[in-house]
Amino acid sequence: MGQELNAELREFLRSRRAKITPEEAGLPPHPGTRRVPGLRREEVAQLAGVSVDYYIRLERGRHAGVSEAVLAAIARALRLNDLERAHLFRIARPSRSRPRPLPPQRVRPGLRLLVDTLTDVPVLVLGRRLDVLASNHLARALYTDFETLPARGRNMARLIFLDEQVRTLHADWEDGARGAVASLRLYAGRYPHDPALADLVGELSLRDPDFRRWWADHDVFQRTHGTKHYHHALVGDLVLGYESFTATDDPDQTLGIYTAEPGSPSADRLRLLASWSAPAHQSGHSQVPPNG
Repeated sequence: MGQELNAELREFLRSRRAKITPEEAGLPPHPGTRRVPGLRREEVAQLAGVSVDYYIRLERGRHAGVSEAVLAAIARALRLNDLERAHLFRIARPSRSRPRPLPPQRVRPGLRLLVDTLTDVPVLVLGRRLDVLASNHLARALYTDFETLPARGRNMARLIFLDEQVRTLHADWEDGARGAVASLRLYAGRYPHDPALADLVGELSLRDPDFRRWWADHDVFQRTHGTKHYHHALVGDLVLGYESFTATDDPDQTLGIYTAEPGSPSADRLRLLASWSAPAHQSGHSQVPPNG
């Protein structure tokens, strides 16, 4: 029986090859008109120091026995960043496990208490597939009341693409939406057989053409820090910085904290939103996590 083709590896290599020009790769200018937007297969092979036939087999998903040295050479040839390089190594050696539901994620009581204690800034805990596992009152005032949503609906990707309120909240919706897609693609490299991921990607691909197109781009992204722009229905424009921290006991849980520059209009508006949304008394939160 022939080797099973690695479709994820095939499409990732094709997408990266199409995104880099010969000039970016350090190749001399090529006379005449090129028929491909990026590098040719033989140019990648030349830059990586492998035979053209070998690279073609690899790009077709025939990856059995590929060495770390060859993967590293291809990563250099395609000018992959650290995240893309790690993704390449991961998908070139996929897990052979069968699809199975992952155990539910639960937020430790101490981490949940920390989330609730931070009352002046929005705080979220995101889990697998961008599931919203915990939020403080200001995060719910900024986005939506996650706790009133069914478990399936407490997912940031679903909300960004399918919830009109969350969609209009993002002043640069495309940037946030593309980041969500690329984050899911990175997750898919780690958990290619997660049935809940397949369900999520299938639903969003069916219901949103932008998701379907960006999923096919095979971009990967991990949000660590940066700036987000919002237009909130109650307080107006907000420019918030964010910092993301990974839980040491569960690398699939990320604590996200949003802040405003002191003395800025965004800081004033965030305080106003906090005062309007502050609960009359601190209450406990449901311990029922999203599915899987």
